[in-house]
Amino acid sequence: MPSMTLRNILIHPDPRLKKVCEPVTDVDANIRKLADDMLETMYDAPGVGLAGPQIGVMKRIFVIDCSGENATPDPMVLINPKVTWESEEENTYEEGCLSIPEIYEPVTRPELVRMSYLDADGKPQETEFDALRATAVQHELDHLDGVLFIDYLSKMKRAMITTKMKKLKKERARA
Repeated sequence: MPSMTLRNILIHPDPRLKKVCEPVTDVDANIRKLADDMLETMYDAPGVGLAGPQIGVMKRIFVIDCSGENATPDPMVLINPKVTWESEEENTYEEGCLSIPEIYEPVTRPELVRMSYLDADGKPQETEFDALRATAVQHELDHLDGVLFIDYLSKMKRAMITTKMKKLKKERARA
């Protein structure tokens, strides 16, 4: 088994986080290695999801694991994901993001979503997600389209968070 590599997570504002990602054309060993690295990076952070652009890879791939701290890990790799159905019912969760550390804000999204995607073996899948998993897959899919969870907030709140992140980036650069 190839060794996994921790990747650097981009912090907002970074222009790559606002770009639409390209589809993955071939699910090969490089993509599987990327998925392994993404999972390792997500677990290390720690987080419940990580998308390609968050580590500077502009491909339509993300990983999630919403199993919780003391549960058996349940990682998923979603390549070229598409929402095929969403419920009219909505849920509101306090969302956070590894690219916007230590900021949590309520975001309302569909309660249930169905997604089609390729798994790490390149096999087509379709899965229905609910609860936290539904929020996580929608949040990560947004990343692939250049959308951040703070884009759902008021302009003033977004500006305040962006200012905090700029300050954090300066502090980290000095450290």
